[in-house]
Amino acid sequence: MKSLAVLTAGWRRLERHAAAAPFLAFFLGALTTCAFAPLGLFWLTPLTLAFLFRLLVAAPGGWHALLRAWLFGMGVFLAGVSWVFNSIHIFGGLSVPLAAVPTFLLCFILASGHLFFGIFRYHLPASPWRQALFFAAIYAAIDLGRGWLFTGFPWLALGFSQTPPSPFSGYAPIFGVYGLSFFVAFCAALLTLGSRVQPRFWFVALAILVIGAGLRQIQWTHPVGAPISVTLIQSNIGQDQKWQPENYPETLRFYRQQIEANPAQLTVLPETALPVFYDTLPPAYLNLLETLARREAGDLLLGVPLRSKTQFWNGAVSRGVSPSQRYAKSHLVPFGEYVPEGFRWFMGLVNIPMVGFTPGSLRQPPLAIAGQQIAVNICYEDLFGQGLLPPLPRATMMVNLSNTAWFGQRSLAQDQHLQIARMRALETGRPMLRATNTGMTAVIRPDGQVQSVLPPFTHGVLTGRVAGYQGMTPYIFWGDIPIAFFLLALMLWLQWREVAQGSRSAGNQHPEQPAHGQQRFPCSAVLPP
Repeated sequence: MKSLAVLTAGWRRLERHAAAAPFLAFFLGALTTCAFAPLGLFWLTPLTLAFLFRLLVAAPGGWHALLRAWLFGMGVFLAGVSWVFNSIHIFGGLSVPLAAVPTFLLCFILASGHLFFGIFRYHLPASPWRQALFFAAIYAAIDLGRGWLFTGFPWLALGFSQTPPSPFSGYAPIFGVYGLSFFVAFCAALLTLGSRVQPRFWFVALAILVIGAGLRQIQWTHPVGAPISVTLIQSNIGQDQKWQPENYPETLRFYRQQIEANPAQLTVLPETALPVFYDTLPPAYLNLLETLARREAGDLLLGVPLRSKTQFWNGAVSRGVSPSQRYAKSHLVPFGEYVPEGFRWFMGLVNIPMVGFTPGSLRQPPLAIAGQQIAVNICYEDLFGQGLLPPLPRATMMVNLSNTAWFGQRSLAQDQHLQIARMRALETGRPMLRATNTGMTAVIRPDGQVQSVLPPFTHGVLTGRVAGYQGMTPYIFWGDIPIAFFLLALMLWLQWREVAQGSRSAGNQHPEQPAHGQQRFPCSAVLPP
């Protein structure tokens, strides 16, 4: 207890030290990435956010709070999405200094969302309860806004760190990943506000955890029909080799051999597994793949670019006993699959093939193959939970085709992407099958648990049996819209309460006392001793 008291006292001095606090904020942000895959220390997130809450409240002024919040965000993204550097340097062909600049700028822009914590510091509620709610609402709103603005990039949204076995994961089928962001940030603030004389804050945080653990026991969806056999192929073809014409025959041979050796009712190849347009593939080769798929009265789903006379798409095509069907990726990757307006000059500096895809329709029906209704999504489309909802609840399972070879072998991207897919399965109550080029090829159960997975950066085949599921989670019914309105309404209500309370205080105060709006609530009153 004595050592704990010493540590607490030391932290209290550091958080009020204007020079040390920014470094602490950056360190806490970087540490937060350990809560995400591959380490998956989900319990760490409420702790780092609890300290962030203290740093913001204890800031001597608004500008200090802004700097601390922004540096926290820089720590998160520099540590968590630095793999973007690999795609720009190794595969884009830019030198280390030139590749470092856009990587830093991306992290700078992503972290800038944390500047909205200036609203929290400038309009700090007087009530500790409202402080905790305001902090949580702002953090969840930042995550949500980052997932919507400028086509969206919700990577490392706080809720993604809370896949099972986290007790917070019980809220995912109801409120989605942004709801989890809110609950985690709220509990973090309650941890800070709780003390020996204020245990009610801790009791509320504990109640939220217990309810979440209880919600994990609910099965929102149910299996339908007999399980089907599946084969997911991971080719591990390097990005620098994939588009070389001399490697094309070996690529065709590899996939044919793997399909032939692993018959299944549903066989899935990765994103752009065949690196040519679908209409240029040899008809005899496609017929052979279809014949192999028919052995189990099944279907093959392969990732391949599609085109018309004027457009081309990143797509997937089915072949087998079912009529051939197609899916075209609708949520494209900026710079990787299309060039945003005003950035043609940048694309002239890098060497990225197949840039200029056309987005597919936002409301494509599931593919009726292998006796299932398959909701297909390609690569990072599964970052956007709202975008996966149109085929549901009709779809019985989801299939993700990915190629993250762009990000190199020393990368967190593969593990983080698998964790995102786990959250999507949990939100929708549907199994998620992932067929990837370099990892992580996996079968994910509807409860977000990984049934089986291949090691990344190896070539191999993952086989298993998977049942389709029917039913609706609350999240399928309402998506992200209610949580967005809830966060907005909550922040407006909190500010209205402060204005109303300030007006009453100004009318009743002693003439020599300043009005509520003229003096911020002192730090000693909102932080436990």
